[in-house]
Amino acid sequence: MNSFNKVFCLCAVLSLGLHNPQLLADVDSASAAMEDPTNPLVLFDTARGDIYIELLPAEAPENVANVLALIRGEIEIEDPDNGFSFSPNYYDGMRFHRVIPGFVVQAGAAVNHPLGDPGSLLANEINADSLGLHQQAVMLDNGDLNPILDINNRQEFEQQVLTPLYESMDISDEAALRRQQNQVFERLQNLSIKRLYELQGYRYRSGLRSRPITRGIVALANQGPASNGPEFFIALADSPSLNGKYTVIGRVVEGLDVVDGIGSTAISPERYSRLSTVIYSARQLNGSATPGLAQQ
Repeated sequence: MNSFNKVFCLCAVLSLGLHNPQLLADVDSASAAMEDPTNPLVLFDTARGDIYIELLPAEAPENVANVLALIRGEIEIEDPDNGFSFSPNYYDGMRFHRVIPGFVVQAGAAVNHPLGDPGSLLANEINADSLGLHQQAVMLDNGDLNPILDINNRQEFEQQVLTPLYESMDISDEAALRRQQNQVFERLQNLSIKRLYELQGYRYRSGLRSRPITRGIVALANQGPASNGPEFFIALADSPSLNGKYTVIGRVVEGLDVVDGIGSTAISPERYSRLSTVIYSARQLNGSATPGLAQQ
């Protein structure tokens, strides 16, 4: 590069900063709001504004590494139409395809990506004990179900509680249920939420620290145990019913107002909506490697 081009590039960079002071200010304030400055800081540039997310590799090392690899275009995806392989910046051009106002905004589903599925699914990285789920009873002292379970009718109770409990006790017919009805009642009275989730197939990691899903937390969406992929959601409110089932990978440190804007209009994943918010790009701002992963 000749001296003129070097000067021109330098002036362009300086001009960008002078004409966009908010850009630098947002990066600075996002960095200042991080819990650990060595954590990856990623920027989602959306049609409604910028969202800065601090990823948490110490709490979900494998899943954070996978999301970062998708952001950086390090995972090959084969185009099913022609067999060619590409390594796209996975989230660029995708939309928040599911929005439930007051609950979550969600993006990244493989079914919405032109190249499809980016790879194998990962296990959850959750410590149920650090969330206190081992101390939370399914049945309260007054006989009500714990509201954390978010069970609203008898059918949900049978599917989510009774069926896995019966399976764990080898109860497969009415006769077996009648023989063991006292044991069923005793097990139900002493059942913790952690144990219930384990009966449903969830597996936990005692060596990790986990935090509850509260407003601004970023976690991976899934279809049940051990099915984490690229899809993520951002919580719009504290959501204790999600604790223990979804792996937390980060937290919004700047741009929560943007998230609220995205979350103001309901979007159904069942059909395309021109009102859904586009992710123009996603990129890591503070380095090319994930701090702390080498030791995991």
